Amino acid sequence: MPDEITDVANGPTNGSKIHGTKNDAAVPFQGDQPYGMPNDLVVSKVLDLETTDERLWVPQAPSVSFRPLLLSTSQGYFVNLLRVTKSGILSRHQHTGPVCATTLKGRWHYLEHDWWAEEGGFSFEPPGETHTLEVPEGCEEMVTLFHVTGAYVYVDPWGRAEKVEDVFSKIRAAREHYEKVGLGRGYVDQFIR
Repeated sequence: MPDEITDVANGPTNGSKIHGTKNDAAVPFQGDQPYGMPNDLVVSKVLDLETTDERLWVPQAPSVSFRPLLLSTSQGYFVNLLRVTKSGILSRHQHTGPVCATTLKGRWHYLEHDWWAEEGGFSFEPPGETHTLEVPEGCEEMVTLFHVTGAYVYVDPWGRAEKVEDVFSKIRAAREHYEKVGLGRGYVDQFIR
């Protein structure tokens, strides 16, 4: 991080010059980017939940869908919006990697914890933890931005694995859904890095 703020019109705020001119701070980087670096990814209007094209939401289970934002096959993680449109138990799962969540709408919690994830809140879930997600009565819609590293291993109450979900299963589900709704199998490719 720079140790000073540069006024684009007048140069550094302390009066010093960078590389001989006051306006060098406003010049884009002139060098080469690293070889093999993936392209930036910008997804517009992800918080515009009310007017999002319904075709972008990939069904995951009855009343549960996700909208992919970033599917990192090289790093083994995914970022998506998860939407649940009814109350009840969603899943019991174990994390193989850390998970970060920001609740955008509604509320939810894990039966194994006292805390609640509520609109505008952030939560961190450590790798190895197993918990059971519930959307409470009275919550008509829950939407949470999840950054999931590794996989979810869906388990029974005693920890026996029943199903695994990771970046690759997300891609597979999105490809099938986007083809079915007319966007095409390749629509999901824009989110893969």
